[in-house]
Amino acid sequence: MATAGLLLAAGAGRRFGTPKALLAYRGSLLVEHAAGILTSAGCDPVVVVLGAAADEVRARARLPQVVRNDAWPTGMGSSLRAGLAALRPTPAVAAVVTLVDMPGLTPAAVRRVARDATAGSLAVAAHRDGRHGHPVLLGRDHWTGVARTAVGDRGARDYLRTHRDRLRVVPCADVADGTDVDRPEQAGLLDA
Repeated sequence: MATAGLLLAAGAGRRFGTPKALLAYRGSLLVEHAAGILTSAGCDPVVVVLGAAADEVRARARLPQVVRNDAWPTGMGSSLRAGLAALRPTPAVAAVVTLVDMPGLTPAAVRRVARDATAGSLAVAAHRDGRHGHPVLLGRDHWTGVARTAVGDRGARDYLRTHRDRLRVVPCADVADGTDVDRPEQAGLLDA
């Protein structure tokens, strides 16, 4: 049973002054690195949602399937909805969702969160200090509910909170760093 990878990379990166998808990372772009993690983890298909500077990102990056989200200014929720809609025609039973701005994510963490995925799965990674974060596993049975509640920058957060009794928390601190690169002073984490 296939587990898809869904990379949300549509934001403008206002604090950085450029979309994070265009940030340099280890000789390529951060968006290529993030998509490569999902591919290396065995996700199939891998869908990348672009928005801000989508044409430039597409021109500069080698990416798998790309979905353009013209509603990206409304927040991450619109990108999650666009990505899940693109996955509906695929045979994937679940999707591993992650963000472009997590350079410390690893294929091992993605595989761990996606382990034994079914259409009814819900899982989230636990990082340092037990903080929950990406990657997040959404079984196909949950896609409609997630899409209904994904607004603004909340993504799947409200849906997962409502369904916490079914949520599997997967320790990943030993195989990945769940830090989001959100501020210019964190640029050193990118090791460009």
